[in-house]
Amino acid sequence: MISGRHKHRYWWAFAGHRISGVALAIFLPFHFLLLGTAIDGDVTMDSYLALADNMLAKIAEMGLVFFLTIHLVFGLRVLLIELVSWRPWQKDLIAFGVAMATLMAAGFILIAS
Repeated sequence: MISGRHKHRYWWAFAGHRISGVALAIFLPFHFLLLGTAIDGDVTMDSYLALADNMLAKIAEMGLVFFLTIHLVFGLRVLLIELVSWRPWQKDLIAFGVAMATLMAAGFILIAS
């Protein structure tokens, strides 16, 4: 019965945690490379920071905050599964986590613009 697993909300929580982790693993090396340009001098760093004023970059930053929040919330969910006995009401925490991640990401884009 593998075909019906994707309809289960816990599967979506697992997938969200995994996908956000992969997205962060791809993004973070580039982010650290950008931060490393600060060592080279102000001119190099300023040229990269000029890109941050682009709306596409702000949307990407919103995605970063969203993925960080999703990864944190679903990581806490994994800890709850492993360390605490799982209760039926905790499934609502998944929906709450997604809602909070969306609100935080939307708030970030509103502040950034």
